Amino acid sequence: MNFDRNIYLTNIDLSDAKEKMLKKFAVQLQEPKTEVLAVDDTLGRITYKSVFAKISSPYFNASAMDGIAVTSKRTFGADERNSITLRINQDFVYIDTGDVIKNPFDSVIMIEDVVYVDEERVKINKASSPWQHIRPIGEDIVASELIVPSYHEISPFDIASLLCGGITEIEVLKKPLIAILPTGTEIIEAEDKIEEGKIIDSNSRMFIAMTKQIGAKANRYKPIVDDYELIKQRILEATKNNDIVVVIAGTSAGREDYISSIIKELGEVIVHGIAIKPGKPAIIGVINEKPIIGVPGYPVSAYIVFKQIVEPLISEYLRAKEQKREVVEAILSRRLVSSLKHLEFVRMKLGSVSGKLIATPLSRGAGVTMSLVKADGVAIIDKNIEGIEAGETVKIELLKDIDMINNSIVSIGSHDVIMDVIASLVTEQDKQYSLSSAHVGSLGGIMAMKRGETHIAPIHLLDEKTGVYNISYINKYLKKQNISIIKGVKREQGLMVEKGNPKNIKGLSDLGNDDVVFVNRQKGSGTRILLDYKMKELGLDSANVVGYEREMTTHMMVASAVLSGSADVGLGIKSASTAMGLEFISIGEEEYDFAIDDKFLKEERIKIFIDVLKSNTFADELKKLEGYSIENAGKINKY
Repeated sequence: MNFDRNIYLTNIDLSDAKEKMLKKFAVQLQEPKTEVLAVDDTLGRITYKSVFAKISSPYFNASAMDGIAVTSKRTFGADERNSITLRINQDFVYIDTGDVIKNPFDSVIMIEDVVYVDEERVKINKASSPWQHIRPIGEDIVASELIVPSYHEISPFDIASLLCGGITEIEVLKKPLIAILPTGTEIIEAEDKIEEGKIIDSNSRMFIAMTKQIGAKANRYKPIVDDYELIKQRILEATKNNDIVVVIAGTSAGREDYISSIIKELGEVIVHGIAIKPGKPAIIGVINEKPIIGVPGYPVSAYIVFKQIVEPLISEYLRAKEQKREVVEAILSRRLVSSLKHLEFVRMKLGSVSGKLIATPLSRGAGVTMSLVKADGVAIIDKNIEGIEAGETVKIELLKDIDMINNSIVSIGSHDVIMDVIASLVTEQDKQYSLSSAHVGSLGGIMAMKRGETHIAPIHLLDEKTGVYNISYINKYLKKQNISIIKGVKREQGLMVEKGNPKNIKGLSDLGNDDVVFVNRQKGSGTRILLDYKMKELGLDSANVVGYEREMTTHMMVASAVLSGSADVGLGIKSASTAMGLEFISIGEEEYDFAIDDKFLKEERIKIFIDVLKSNTFADELKKLEGYSIENAGKINKY
């Protein structure tokens, strides 16, 4: 099949793209589909028309208390000095809450205020007033009264009121059916055998959950290979049986990105290319009067486009307000470079330190799914802003509960896989606390500590002159603060290489070989400082190391680069090498500790953190990993 190579038809603002979309589908949105459901089945559904009560509630005059029903005139004159005796079935009847009040009785006296004389008689020491403790007809709902208005989301209380008003069925908006079509020859199901070059389809499963969460129905199709005709037929079929069609991948400008051309052939492209990052290649189109949304294949891009384009469209179908997240202001912990051409969505790790909310940017790769899992919020950076400096305030849309964020231990500094172990153990010890880690390197952690933006800073900084870890950096950068070091672990650093060591790498000196490709850690990380120190000892010039400028922010990312074959060797910790099934060439042991301002040592969450480091459970977990040893973990050294 021949088709024109894709180009971005537009690069319009997100707000303009949404406006064009809603204008295009205004007619469909004005004529909603409805269905009649039993009231019991309508929780969370949207009413189509206003609903009025058929009967009053209560339907009769009812007792509001357990006691006796009396004629109020018969009780006049009763007081503490002049009690009145009443006879059963003549002056009163026993009654329970909810019982019918019948003539001639017009008042209820609580059983607590009744003095039992015998089976025939009781005494009262206080007169009752007319309609005392009686719920009159229609006290709650009056027949013909409005119970719920049109386009109203049904709550548990609404269900109760509708039933009390004699309503057993109501007409609600039909949930729109959302077709979800994953495409790509490389895409496989989660249960299929994973092979090189194949990618498990997770986007469509994420969309199913998001669709259900907003109140619509999902209709997922099996992944389709990159075949123009097959995709075209599937899209055409989907438009006949669904209300909205979401196509995953194939929206960019590659050779096998067919979605734009297919929509052109079968209908109309309204927008192709939105000024957002990630998510620019998004497509909004129409086929058979049905909306077609083309979503990029990278998971974070896919999420952003679904959240910003598909969810608002579903909300319009449901006549529901677009869901708005809580927005807070936070102090940026490190400089954030942004695009001048795009509205940018940046995932953020958040934590409260000394009453200040601190935001640390997470990985911004469009394919980094875990950045969504780890993110506490999203910063939306406007176009025409080149960057935001550390220390400036940014607005964050929250993804998690603010109380959870406020109770977290903020850790900014060096990366290690044990931080995930510690985080798990902290929460196990006390569920109200969590550990929020952001990986900016050891020096980045020191600077965050200096600015008062973190509780702890994991560091492993080697002093080239003394060979001692961490102390000289505390004295140099944090001498004006009362800083202690909480002892952590000793860990092995070394070279990670593929199984079999095909390049026969024996040590750091081999990094200078022409056929060896290296992958580095970021500037300011303790591992980078160690590398430069060792290279200086060897007289190895970084200009002669192929890949020296390529930087990763975690040990696991370095290990992944080696495992994938994009690098032959990387420097990192043994546990990361073991986790990835790589061979490890040790170059020495280092101290991985935690700098902390003394003012935080009395906080309960920090006490729990220290208890975890000292615990047998933590020691047992380290034994499962390789390359660690414990000496005085949790001990506090003041400087």
